[in-house]
Amino acid sequence: MPPRPGDSMLNLPNFLTLVRILTIPVFLVLLSSRSYGAALAVFVIGGVTDFLDGLSARWMGQETALGAHLDPLADKLLMISSFLMLALEGAIPPWLAVLVLSRDVFILTGYGMLCLLLDERPHVQPTAAGKCSTALQLLTVGVVLLLLYDPQSIDPLWRDIVVVATAVATVWSGLQYLYRGLVWLQNRASALRRPG
Repeated sequence: MPPRPGDSMLNLPNFLTLVRILTIPVFLVLLSSRSYGAALAVFVIGGVTDFLDGLSARWMGQETALGAHLDPLADKLLMISSFLMLALEGAIPPWLAVLVLSRDVFILTGYGMLCLLLDERPHVQPTAAGKCSTALQLLTVGVVLLLLYDPQSIDPLWRDIVVVATAVATVWSGLQYLYRGLVWLQNRASALRRPG
């Protein structure tokens, strides 16, 4: 159900999203101080609130315009800050952090250009590749944190596997969003050229 303009912004799903945003600086402080166990716990709490806010919004019929903007913002803030911090810690390859950040900057820049050029806001629906990319990014952070906390917990080979899978999914989803943006722009231009 799409968010309705009159819906209350102060509800449980939005509260959970705000909690997730507030855990980000706590997570980064713990990570920078190398309290990896506590950082992993906070990261898991953030993931649980992400799951619960979407579930409660659908179950309670409390999807709002604020929530529709806050939820992806919280995800992006957590992912970008996590990847940058882990790259600085030497826990993931720096090129992966650059790749994740570049894709998001690329998508936001493209969206902004479409809004400016056509003076309207295209409706952006998450793609399957985009959801897969986000899931793999979350998995990468979780696996890396677990290895930092307890290097014997899992085979380090899993880190290499999720890093490669995340890189492939990130590039693929970026190309898919680019293709969809170009198709939308071409269709919109054709509609504007058509005689009224």
